[in-house]
Amino acid sequence: MEGTPLFVPAGFEPPQGLVASGFVLEPLGPRHDVADFDAWSSSMAHIHATPGFEGSDWPHDMSPAQNLGDLELHERDFEERRGFTYTVLDPRDGGVIGCVYIYPVDTDDADPDADAATHDASVRSWVRADRAALDEPLWRAVSGWLEADWPFVNVRYAARG
Repeated sequence: MEGTPLFVPAGFEPPQGLVASGFVLEPLGPRHDVADFDAWSSSMAHIHATPGFEGSDWPHDMSPAQNLGDLELHERDFEERRGFTYTVLDPRDGGVIGCVYIYPVDTDDADPDADAATHDASVRSWVRADRAALDEPLWRAVSGWLEADWPFVNVRYAARG
């Protein structure tokens, strides 16, 4: 990573989660594997229609083993501070409702407005189809959290509502 610009300042400690009305965020990892797989694989069309995911190549068909590898990659990214993925959980039963991804701007992604010179982070979130009503509250809570607790100045995060 030498020579690679830091995504977050060296002294910044990424939040370990967020508690909001109707959901809880915690870092995504392999322990969420089965519930995460069910959440996104049962909601692929809904996720593709979610702001920020239109035209995206994810989600796509993956095996449970590939999903586990993806979760391990997100966990490593978090540990190495290259990106931060949080699972969105139901506070009542701990079920996976969705995900929030906080990463550097990827100028190769499907968003024509991707501009690393203008944005210092790209954020995307989704909720499962049977919890669609939580999409806007999640966006609002995460937007406020980013402003209050993260070091970013100009975040690209597709608006809701």
